[in-house]
Amino acid sequence: MTQAVSAEAPPAATPPELAPPRRRLAAFAPLVVLVVAVLLPYSTLPLPGLFDGALNKPGNLQILAVCLVFGGLAASYDLLFGRTGLLSFGHALYFAAGVYGTDVLVTHAGFPLWQAAVFAVVGSTILAALLGAIALRTAGIAFAMVTLAFAQVGAILVARDFGGLTGGEEGLPLASDGLPDFLLGVANTVNLYWLALAYLAVVVLVVSRVAASPTGRVLAGLRDDERRVGVLGLDPYRYKLVAFTLAGGLAALGGVVYLLVVGGASPHVTSSELTLSLLVMVVLGGPGTRWGPVLGGILYMYLDHRLTSLSADLPGPLGQPLFVLGAIFILAVYFFPGGLASLRTRIAPLRAALKRSPTS
Repeated sequence: MTQAVSAEAPPAATPPELAPPRRRLAAFAPLVVLVVAVLLPYSTLPLPGLFDGALNKPGNLQILAVCLVFGGLAASYDLLFGRTGLLSFGHALYFAAGVYGTDVLVTHAGFPLWQAAVFAVVGSTILAALLGAIALRTAGIAFAMVTLAFAQVGAILVARDFGGLTGGEEGLPLASDGLPDFLLGVANTVNLYWLALAYLAVVVLVVSRVAASPTGRVLAGLRDDERRVGVLGLDPYRYKLVAFTLAGGLAALGGVVYLLVVGGASPHVTSSELTLSLLVMVVLGGPGTRWGPVLGGILYMYLDHRLTSLSADLPGPLGQPLFVLGAIFILAVYFFPGGLASLRTRIAPLRAALKRSPTS
């Protein structure tokens, strides 16, 4: 007697072209967001409570431009902290080098803007490579303290108006002689907004490409277990120096854009508090993720500006912007340890449970 044996064939793999529509749409989400951001200055939509007046007011566009710059700056810092595991307290030094380097070359030396910007970014990148070559000889807390020491030297030079170039505590306004006409005046604030958006796009693209490359996988390995990378025959020092130098160059480029947006250099960009703020931005958004640091930087700077403008109307401790911002950060870290980037994964089980629950 022949016994027929029936077996259920395994489901065939879904071809890439038949992937779920939601996944295909998610791949185009960054492009959609970029298009919306580019077209935002044409919007006259008022958002009471969030912005004063229409979105395309010059003041609102400047605030958004600053938020975009710090979104890119936070992403550059995440290349060190989130993707390589390097806790640096001196990242603000290279941002300040881009700000003051460009300002000094334009205001005192009379260089055209684009030439001054190239010199400042290249010089800051070389500075990051030199200081990184020294600091990376240490590790852990020692590395953090060495980077902090370098940053403090830069802050002292700026505050004491070394060579009469920085303006000391009063800062250094940017001379308009070397600037192109399309970046001058309140009417051209929209161009500064687009410039800040372009900077953010460049940083996200560079960091994403690095993270997806073989170098990025080595950096992730250094973050997780540096000794294992060394056992594989790779040189951890060289890879960390590449990440340190690239992050410093991206920060310097952000300094150039920030200088144009605010119209001058001020000593606060050299403070270690700025690097600590960058650390908060990255942790708030989600370290080691593609969009987390960007969202954290944008949200932090928006809240910092908005809470400052509203602090006069709030009683007691609520009238202190840093108190409110610190409370928000503590609550965010407590409820979302992975940052804003983990919000989707934490909400997904709740949505799934709601779908499974019977409806009456």
